[in-house]
Amino acid sequence: MSEDLRAAAIAVLDACRARGLKIATAESCTGGLVAGALTDIAGSSDVLDRGFVTYSNEAKQQMLGVPSGTIGRHGAVSRETAEAMARGALKKSRAHLAVSITGIAGPGGATPGKPVGLTYVAIDSDAHSAVKKHTWTFDREGNRLASVGAALDLLEELVG
Repeated sequence: MSEDLRAAAIAVLDACRARGLKIATAESCTGGLVAGALTDIAGSSDVLDRGFVTYSNEAKQQMLGVPSGTIGRHGAVSRETAEAMARGALKKSRAHLAVSITGIAGPGGATPGKPVGLTYVAIDSDAHSAVKKHTWTFDREGNRLASVGAALDLLEELVG
């Protein structure tokens, strides 16, 4: 893990720990890398409640309760799906806040209007929700790592 991601993960854990908050993650294109970044830090178990890796549409629906109509109307890579993923992770966990990521890491998978690198990061809590759209222009690994950084930054922004 890069020093920047490590520092971001530490900052998120420290901020959550100071406020007694637990986190859940719901990841698609990052395949668990956000949860991995957090658990790479010793003592993270007092903050990270659980992580969901929901790579397929079926997993998003079964594990997080994302409505099939949301995916059907907007696609798996959309603001609406990211919001539903975060909301579902919050409901299906003991966390106080949840972060979700859905995107097209590449090199394939692009569709008209949805290029490689398109990523949505969403946060949900009882008090706040937010979604940020990014379009990265890296290779697959770079797009995934940039998405992890964006998720950690959004978590820190909400908590801090």
